[in-house]
Amino acid sequence: MTDSARTPTEATPPQPQHPTSQHAATQPSTTQPSATQPPPTQRAATQPSVTQRAATQPSPPHPPHPPAPQPAPRSARAHSFNAAAAQYAANRPTYPPPLFDAVEALAGRPLARSRVADVGAGTGIATALLPARGADVVAVEPGDGMAAQFRRAHPGIPLVRGTGDDLPLATASLDFVTYAQAWHWTDPARSIPEALRVLRPGGALALWWNTDALDVPWIAEAAERTARHFGIDVSAEKRNVNAHAADPAGRLDFTRRTVRWSRRVPVDTHLANIGSHSVFLVHGQEHTAAFLATEREHLLRTFPDGWVEEVYEVILLLARTPTA
Repeated sequence: MTDSARTPTEATPPQPQHPTSQHAATQPSTTQPSATQPPPTQRAATQPSVTQRAATQPSPPHPPHPPAPQPAPRSARAHSFNAAAAQYAANRPTYPPPLFDAVEALAGRPLARSRVADVGAGTGIATALLPARGADVVAVEPGDGMAAQFRRAHPGIPLVRGTGDDLPLATASLDFVTYAQAWHWTDPARSIPEALRVLRPGGALALWWNTDALDVPWIAEAAERTARHFGIDVSAEKRNVNAHAADPAGRLDFTRRTVRWSRRVPVDTHLANIGSHSVFLVHGQEHTAAFLATEREHLLRTFPDGWVEEVYEVILLLARTPTA
C-alpha cells in the first residue's frame, strides 16, 4: 500500500459526530384533542390496527450484502498518522541503499555535501538515511504527533514545521528536495512551484514510495482482502504512482526507476505495519481489529513459523531543474 505519514504521504480528528436530537422525544406533547375529534375509543375503532397495516404494506427490501465502506476523506487520511506516530516509527519499512544510488545517478550528483530538504518527513525513517550518505539535511513536517516522534528519535537533525505546498525555506537554497511516502498528500499545483523555488539551478526533486509487490501471490491475496473490507483498490493506488499523477500539468520531466527489495519480520510487526496506514487508522478500532485478527489467521497459514517475507518495489520519480 502506498501511504505517507503526513501531510504532506499519509492524528486527524475523527469526523464530527452529529448527535441525534432527543428534544422531541423527551418533551411532552402540548397538542390537545379538538372538540370535533372523536374520542380515542372511536378513533381506534375506525383506524386499522398495527398488524392490519403491516399486512397490507410491503416490507422494505433487504440488501443482499452490506454496502462497501466509503473511502475516508483525504484530509482525514492525511492527518491520521499523528495519533499513531510511535506505531509508525517502530513498524514501517525503511528504504534500501540502491534507492539512494538511483537518486544520485538520476540527479547527476552525489548526496554527499548536498543541501537536502526532506518534506513530509514524518517520524524520520527516510530523513535519517540521508545524513548517512553525507547530506546536510533539514526536515519539514506539519503534524504534531509525527514531529514530536521525529524530535525524540533524531534530535540532531533540524526540523521545521510546514508543508510542501508552502515551504518555510529560502529561495534557491537546496540541491535536493525529497519526499518519501509524502508527495501524494500535496497539491502539485502548489508544491511543484514551491520545489522549483527552493531548488538551486541543476537541483533535483525526488519522490519515492514503498509499494507492495503485487506479483507475489500472498501479497495480491492480502490486497484483495483489504479491498473488500475497506472499500479501496490497492492495485489502483499503486498504478497511480506515475509522472502524470505527480505532475498533472507536465511542468517537470520525471524519470522513473523501480527498486525491488524485501524484509523478513515477525507477523506482529507486519500487522502493526499495515495497521499504521491511513486507510486503517481512519476506520473504527473495532472494524480494523476484526480485519487484523482475520489477517493473522491467513498469514500464519502462509508463514507457519510466524515470520513474514514482505516484498516491496520502491517507485522513484526524479526531475532535475534547469541549470540556467
